[in-house]
Amino acid sequence: MSMDLQRFHATFFEESREGLDAMETGLLALEGGQLDPEIINSVFRAAHSIKGGAGTFGFNTIADLTHVLETLLDELRAGKRALEPAAVDAMLSSVDVLRALLREVEHGQPADPQAVQAVTARLEAVLSGQTTPATAAKVEDETPDGWQIGFAPSPSLFMSGNDPLRIIRELETLGPLEVAARAQRLPGFSQLDPLEAYLAWDLGLTGKVPRSKIEDTFAWVVDDCELDIRPAAPPSLAAPTPTPAVTAAAAPAPAAATPAGTGHEAESSIRVSVDKVDALINLVGELVITQAMLKQVSGALEPTHAEQLLAGLDLLERNTRDLQEAVISVRMLPVDAVFRRFPRLVRDLSSRLGKQVRLRTIGEGTELDKGLIEKIADPLVHLVRNSIDHGLEMPDVRRAAGKEETGSITLAASHQGGHIVIEVSDDGRGFNRDKILQKAHERGLNVPDNPTDAQVWDLIFQPGFSTADAVTELSGRGVGMDVVRRNIQALGGEVQLESHTGSGTRVLIRLPLTLAILDGMTVSVAGETLILPLAYVLEALQPQAEDIRTMAGEGRVLRVRGEYLPIVSLSQSYGYGGQVNDDPLVVVVEGDGQKIALEVDELLGQQQVVVKNIENNYRRIAGVSGATILGDGRVALIVDIGGLVRSLRVPQAA
Repeated sequence: MSMDLQRFHATFFEESREGLDAMETGLLALEGGQLDPEIINSVFRAAHSIKGGAGTFGFNTIADLTHVLETLLDELRAGKRALEPAAVDAMLSSVDVLRALLREVEHGQPADPQAVQAVTARLEAVLSGQTTPATAAKVEDETPDGWQIGFAPSPSLFMSGNDPLRIIRELETLGPLEVAARAQRLPGFSQLDPLEAYLAWDLGLTGKVPRSKIEDTFAWVVDDCELDIRPAAPPSLAAPTPTPAVTAAAAPAPAAATPAGTGHEAESSIRVSVDKVDALINLVGELVITQAMLKQVSGALEPTHAEQLLAGLDLLERNTRDLQEAVISVRMLPVDAVFRRFPRLVRDLSSRLGKQVRLRTIGEGTELDKGLIEKIADPLVHLVRNSIDHGLEMPDVRRAAGKEETGSITLAASHQGGHIVIEVSDDGRGFNRDKILQKAHERGLNVPDNPTDAQVWDLIFQPGFSTADAVTELSGRGVGMDVVRRNIQALGGEVQLESHTGSGTRVLIRLPLTLAILDGMTVSVAGETLILPLAYVLEALQPQAEDIRTMAGEGRVLRVRGEYLPIVSLSQSYGYGGQVNDDPLVVVVEGDGQKIALEVDELLGQQQVVVKNIENNYRRIAGVSGATILGDGRVALIVDIGGLVRSLRVPQAA
């Protein structure tokens, strides 16, 4: 019985999140002037569904808050009151609080009870017509005199390049801070695991600091730590400790509540646990490996004696590819799942900074693997924040520069070959080339003589690099583009920057459509087989001796149609050794916007390979993005093209 209840809970949580997203989208549309009765109805239906489900499962705090919200929405849709800015603000705040309450009942992360009381008071004030400055002041006065914060980083926080000490120092800028380390989990030296995180902190922040400022401090690492923020308790109470998250697995189940806008779509769809889809993809991967094994064995057969067998194997190969594409498509979601969070983000940040910002989204229907969608969200949030805070100018500055007072930010997604390209661009001030070079020299980075714009922009990816003159609530903390790039690289992607002073900046993120299976070129290097992702391969050729030159400080380069490309010996890169090949082949590849020539011994062919993660079972290896199992059972490494490119151009400290 309890298992059945948990199954229904999982459905309620999932549908409630969808309903809250629909409410937020609808409220932002209403605020933007789209006074469509159907939008108000959709927001009302979402609130009504959440209230009904919460009441059914005994989540009374959620039910009580949505009841007040539903009452206000009912009066709006009945035409009993006009839509006022104060009402929209209160309803958007209630969506935020409902999300926190949902996390509380789903994961055990306590919501702030004072925030619940404050937003309920705001909604009731709107209902009673008492939305006066005095009311607003009353809500503001409810900010507590201090906060207790439990902060326990996970190993992924350190691996992404973040530093808990930086976060603690930043909290100190908000008010007096008491810091107590929790080291109970720290084992003896001989038992230390370098891939584990043992320390946690209890932090006491004194002063009337808005909760939003504390959340901004942890915004970049919220998914990589256990975090508990609550109003300061009386001295007799113990400091909080983070509550481990317990995630209920989603499973097929009858709907506990129907979110707004689903209607007839519910009849043509079914909720399936992600674990089941992943298991199916793993089975298809094994089928791909088996098919490759059969193909390799069949190569030794005499075609005239096994004509039917070979024809069957060809059919199996086609069916396997079709099945693989169909299964992977189940995990594909439109990138709108990420994009739809940004209208609210842009609204809140631009209002806080006093800027006017217009957000455009293009290609929302472009599909991407669900696992990638979940992990791309944080880097995109950081890029959009940077665009608003650093990129776009204040209205008066834009007007003086002959620009429209309202700045534009564009989020665009599109498919290009076997990749998805996501673009974040703005029409702001652009990068200041001289300022970047000055900061680079101050930090002791080696900068090429007469660097190109691309080389200058690449300096921004150095750890802690920032040109901000002062730390703001949103950026300038020294956790910037290096973390963005590292997170994108962990997904097998790459980042490129384009900027023009005075006219804006463009960030391009290139990601594989899926991390499960890829088309690869197999090559032989010193007797070992390596896989080059086909999406990065431009051409293969046999170089002539006169086309290879050695340049001082640059190593060997290859001339290809008037262009000089660095030559990278894969044998030397991976430490294989072996005999020097007097007649090598090169494969020209492109990653991170730069071409290089990879020196190999032999081209073996092309095939689909199933990507296996090395890092989970061993450790991260420079220049390797994963591994695969070949048809004969051997393991072959998958070359990290982007990593090899970056290793050739990383600036070093002087």
